[in-house]
Amino acid sequence: MPYFAAVFAQTDEGWMAAEADLAESETSEDVTDLLREAALEASGETALLLIEENDAWFGVLRLVGEEDPRVFLSDGAAAHNSAIGGILSELVGDRPEPAADGDPIGDPTLLADLGTDEARLLRLGERAIPTDALTDIAEHAGFTEELDSLRV
Repeated sequence: MPYFAAVFAQTDEGWMAAEADLAESETSEDVTDLLREAALEASGETALLLIEENDAWFGVLRLVGEEDPRVFLSDGAAAHNSAIGGILSELVGDRPEPAADGDPIGDPTLLADLGTDEARLLRLGERAIPTDALTDIAEHAGFTEELDSLRV
């Protein structure tokens, strides 16, 4: 399945963005390392991975400093059935297996301080097309231009 993935790292000057190639990622540690590298390059604390797969689901992975990564997947079952989604779902931690179709998994509060509170993120997961959901997240966090430049 085709997917779009991008890393955003918060810096003193704003957000740095780069398309993320996850083809080589085999484990959740590989994905986490990708985010840690982006945060180091940007001299920032916060790094986000936004991913959407074939309009089936979207996900957000957030890394702040040396903390454990936090993840939200809009549709746990759909994500679990894809290669990259399966890797990201490993980061969710304790959860009932398997998630029902359409049920989100992970931490819906991970973007609250960036303008997307829990209720909004859950609504996006239920109602929005993944591309639109990522655009909404970017608008509220302040990196719409950076996201749009990667989608061209």
